[in-house]
Amino acid sequence: MRSAVRRDEVLAIAEAYRTHRWRASAVNVRHAVDTQGIQVDTPDLGFQPADSTRPGWWVPGKWNVGIPYQWGGFDTLVEFDQKVKQSYAAGDIYTPVKRAGLEAAVSQEAAGIDCSGLISRCWRLERSYSTRELPQLCEPLTSYDELRPGDILNTHNAHVLLFVGWGNPARTSVSVYEVGSYPTWKVCRRRVRMEYLEEKGYQPFRYRRIRD
Repeated sequence: MRSAVRRDEVLAIAEAYRTHRWRASAVNVRHAVDTQGIQVDTPDLGFQPADSTRPGWWVPGKWNVGIPYQWGGFDTLVEFDQKVKQSYAAGDIYTPVKRAGLEAAVSQEAAGIDCSGLISRCWRLERSYSTRELPQLCEPLTSYDELRPGDILNTHNAHVLLFVGWGNPARTSVSVYEVGSYPTWKVCRRRVRMEYLEEKGYQPFRYRRIRD
């Protein structure tokens, strides 16, 4: 049976992922197919794609802050550090090809976490639940106004945000944790305009086992 989790615990876990310091080397940079034929592209500073994909950020040989995005990633902080030491690729960006492949496009030779993986860790779930599955663990909220810290804003088979609080007294924006391509391929905290959430169809949900 899944254990309950407190709202303050949820936010503390997310913040730990956002502020985690780690050091990698050139061996953790990867821009090639892995042994299973899956393309891996780490979001290192040298990653400068020709298309509209955002460039990378982490620097080999220096301390970096924030766990990098990895498609299908579900690492704990300890697991991530261990994998980096074992020469795993530090992150693996999202692409339309990976979206089409879903779990089959997850590289077992990369380390990091993705958007739904972060929510699953924050809620202390036993495995990573996708954006298609997370709503099954939740009660849907009737409006954005019901959101409380630790709840989520989810789009089916696309993206999920962890609600922290309102961005301003007028409630025209929200503060969230997320893992994605904005502003970089890593765990971050930012403000999002309500009109953007409405436009993209984000739905509010509350995990059934979250506690105050």
